[in-house]
Amino acid sequence: MVKEIITEEMGVHKDWYKQAKEMRLEDLPNFINRLLDDYEHDYGTICHALTAGAIATLYAMNNHEQGGITGFQAGCIMWEFVRSWIYTDNKTSLKITDFDKMLYPQYANSFEKTLSSTTWEALRKEAEVLLEENKGASPIVIEHWKSIVNGNIPFGYKLEIESED
Repeated sequence: MVKEIITEEMGVHKDWYKQAKEMRLEDLPNFINRLLDDYEHDYGTICHALTAGAIATLYAMNNHEQGGITGFQAGCIMWEFVRSWIYTDNKTSLKITDFDKMLYPQYANSFEKTLSSTTWEALRKEAEVLLEENKGASPIVIEHWKSIVNGNIPFGYKLEIESED
């Protein structure tokens, strides 16, 4: 079978994402096979194919009788995916910033340079571990870690003011 040669500029992948949202378990294997077997991928299109396949799998599972997750659960799944796929070694925390919210003044606090106390404590603990395990690190890095362990929050960040609710 001859594979269709595609590029990102062709926009073929845009339809994959639309199809993914309607996916059912019985259609999933065929969809994934088409993504892999019908196209000759380049550096960018293979990324779209894998993403569309993953999203299709999530929708197919959610469209099953066991599915029907909430938005909150979808957020949990997204974070599990991020942590399990690319950030497997992250020991403190991660953050996604939706810069579209800069268009609305009520989100000003989302752009403050603040850390939660949980993240701050995780950073301090990890700095202690790094100091112990990396005696040969660059002196500049060692001083930075020592500063964190000593309670100095780096890069102009401050602790979030936590509500007493």
